[in-house]
Amino acid sequence: MDTDDRSRHTILIVEDDPGVRSFVVSAARELGFSVIEADGAGVALERLEQHPEISVLLTDVVMPGTGGRQLVDRALEKRPELQVIYMTGYTRNAIVHNGMLDPGTRLLTKPFTMDELERELEEVISSAAGDSLD
Repeated sequence: MDTDDRSRHTILIVEDDPGVRSFVVSAARELGFSVIEADGAGVALERLEQHPEISVLLTDVVMPGTGGRQLVDRALEKRPELQVIYMTGYTRNAIVHNGMLDPGTRLLTKPFTMDELERELEEVISSAAGDSLD
C-alpha cells in the first residue's frame, strides 16, 4: 500500500498515556495515514460522530473510566464497518484469559515498533477491502 492509498484511511488513535499516544500518532502519520487522536473513550466517541471518514479504531485496552472493550462495543453499534485494533502493555494471554478480549482479536502488545504498527494497519485495511497482501 503506497502513501496515497494510506492517506485515504483515517485512523482514530485512543490512548490515555500522552507519551504513548504521541509516539503512535507520530508513527502513523509518518507512515502516511491520516490520524485523529483522543485521550479516552468519551472523546473518541465524539470524534467518531464528528468524523465519518474514520475507518480504523486503534485503542488501548485498559484506560481509566470506560475501557477499550466497552469503547469498541459502543463504537461498533453506531459504525459496524469500523475496523478495530487493540493495543496493550499486557500479554495477549493475560488479556484473553481475563475476558477482556476475545481470542483472535487484533492486538498490538506495547511496546511495539513502527514496523509492527505498519503491518497491523495494512492487514486490517486490506482485510476490510478484501485485498490480498501480495
